Amino acid sequence: MATEALGSQTAAQDRSAGYGRLALTALGAAGRVLGRVFGVVRPVAWVLIAATIVLWIAGQSLGWWELTITAVVIGAVLLLCLLFLIGRTAYDVSLDLNRTRVVVGERAVGALTLSNMGTRAILPSRVVLPVGNGRGVFDVHRLAAGEAAEELFAIPTSRRAVVKVGPVSVVRGDPLGLFERVHRRDEPVDLFVHPRTMLFDGQSLGFLRDLEGLPATDLSPDDVSFHALREYQAGDDLRHVHWKSTARTGTIMMRQYEETRRSHFVIGLSTSPGDYRDAEEFELAISVAGSLGLRALRDSQRVEVRVQERALPAATGKQFLDALSGLEHSRARAGGIVELAGSVAATLALASVVVLVCGSKVDANDLRTACSRVPFGARVLAVVAAPAGTAPALRRIGEADVITMGALDQLPLALRKVLA
Repeated sequence: MATEALGSQTAAQDRSAGYGRLALTALGAAGRVLGRVFGVVRPVAWVLIAATIVLWIAGQSLGWWELTITAVVIGAVLLLCLLFLIGRTAYDVSLDLNRTRVVVGERAVGALTLSNMGTRAILPSRVVLPVGNGRGVFDVHRLAAGEAAEELFAIPTSRRAVVKVGPVSVVRGDPLGLFERVHRRDEPVDLFVHPRTMLFDGQSLGFLRDLEGLPATDLSPDDVSFHALREYQAGDDLRHVHWKSTARTGTIMMRQYEETRRSHFVIGLSTSPGDYRDAEEFELAISVAGSLGLRALRDSQRVEVRVQERALPAATGKQFLDALSGLEHSRARAGGIVELAGSVAATLALASVVVLVCGSKVDANDLRTACSRVPFGARVLAVVAAPAGTAPALRRIGEADVITMGALDQLPLALRKVLA
């Protein structure tokens, strides 16, 4: 009897759980339906709906026919406006940007194509295209079956940014703007507005550590810098046997080399707002970092870019400029150029060349401290972005060359002076 009672209790619990899940499913479906229904009602329509209810109740309770008639008229207007929501918005939407990567100031043009691929006509509607923080609105006329409409648009590129274009929204609404039905189509497209950069020729800033008299500590079985001899191990290349030592000791002796490293070019770009006087200095610093990084990549150097608290991807020029497009000021607590130089030293000990880029609010003492923190043996160059109109200047702080410049076109001449 106890077993039967326990089985009945378990079955009852299972039924209760099943009913609970069914109720939750029903509530979820009802919530989604109500969300879609309420989503078409604009705030002005809610005010009119509330006014209709209040006027109807007041007119019936007070016996004022004027209030009742007003409520009926407003209700009729609401019903007529609802009829404008009827109709399909099944456009085939195509968003095409002629270029997804432009430089600041270049013209960015796109095309929005809407096609009616159905068998019935689509009534006039509005199309909303978000572009960054703004949006464009296009009125689309009635499209017959198989007909298409194309809208051209231009995107302002006056400042460096990553601009999200889309997604396209097709809006069906009434002339009074009381109700609005929105259907999103297509996927957003990112437009990268790259910073201005300067292409320049001349001697490269990089060098090979071994050829400069600074060999690496890693050992290699095959390289150009001889280190020592060791006994043969299984798998060693017999081309590197040292035969004289082998004959003298009676044991096969192998040459061992110090590993030669490719030039490791590191850019430390400060994003601390406390290092810059204004936004123009920050933009100049980003342009300088981009110009130096692109030159190092063209020289087939390994490029690493560090900003406060993170590294920027710089495997290719396009990837590097894309990362610079969305770069913003770091949080104040992340520290300035001194902390950034310490981070570079801690994570990139084998750097060959370190370029520190900052603004004019960094004083000489902070620059000296930052340059002293870079990895031992690395060549150090500091570039200070100054206000527009500042004449280029070159000075020495400790073991580092410091360039102060107020315009991007001053960079090639300043580098020639450094490398002279």
